[in-house]
Amino acid sequence: MVGAGPAGLTAALYATRFRRATLVLHDGAARAGQIPLTRNVPGHDGGIAGPELLARMTRHAEGYGATLREARVVEAAREGGAFRLTDAAGVTHTARAVILATGVRHNRPQLPENVHQAAVDAGVLRYCPICDGFEHRDERIAVLGCDVSGAAEALFLRTYSGDVTLLPRRDVALTDEEQGDLERAGVHVLDHAVTRFEPTAQDIRLHCEGRAEPLVFDVLYPALGARPRSDLARMLGLALTEDGKAPDNASFGTAIPGLYAAGDLVEGLDQISVAMGHGAIAATRAHNWLREQDGATVEAVLGEDPEAAKD
Repeated sequence: MVGAGPAGLTAALYATRFRRATLVLHDGAARAGQIPLTRNVPGHDGGIAGPELLARMTRHAEGYGATLREARVVEAAREGGAFRLTDAAGVTHTARAVILATGVRHNRPQLPENVHQAAVDAGVLRYCPICDGFEHRDERIAVLGCDVSGAAEALFLRTYSGDVTLLPRRDVALTDEEQGDLERAGVHVLDHAVTRFEPTAQDIRLHCEGRAEPLVFDVLYPALGARPRSDLARMLGLALTEDGKAPDNASFGTAIPGLYAAGDLVEGLDQISVAMGHGAIAATRAHNWLREQDGATVEAVLGEDPEAAKD
């Protein structure tokens, strides 16, 4: 596996329990590790911090024999029926099957890393309305990014609060129909570009062109898109979507024998529970594919149709 977020760690757990030699290569940058508290992971009704979730999943997978190694994979190729993954230190790792769980990177507001993380930890800067919009009921919510994505997020968040404001990153890029939808929903749309972000422990203040005083909100959701970490998939020749993601069925297998994808790299809903499901499917599919390659299927062992053998 490449990636040690919820998808990669779930895949590792399943693969080791299938008694497969399992190596997880990762760069320590799983997005889940930046979540201060998530409340929609099934079974954790009191919420769980992202780092704690990853630590538990790591212990679980390692307990069954998975090996985790922090190494940034920079090259990938398939030669002679085997995959060759080379990390930044020049070490090459060989595998018969590979599960890519490399995730995505959010496009962020311009903030120093320490300020950005402090704002995330304080809950005044959020990236996933589906994950935590519920926690901001009746609060002052800002969405940054006046395009289709920003408009969609603002309309979704309107479910939780009557005070939702959509701000442009630079230029307003909404159609008249989108403007009408937002107006009917009661979403405020401003045309003043944000020039500076000022997060505090209690709120976030947005300084805008043409305004003397900052706008103050309880939380900001940047709707600036994300960049799939799909370089390795591209190197291996996987056909990607227009957004640069793996196809939505990539956890079941791809056109490249032995290659699977899981988690946020895959087109669909970017959620921890979905990533876990992808990981379980990908590991199971990879295991069964390897059994086929080794002639270890039921049909091969029996030497006949297993249904006919029941007669």
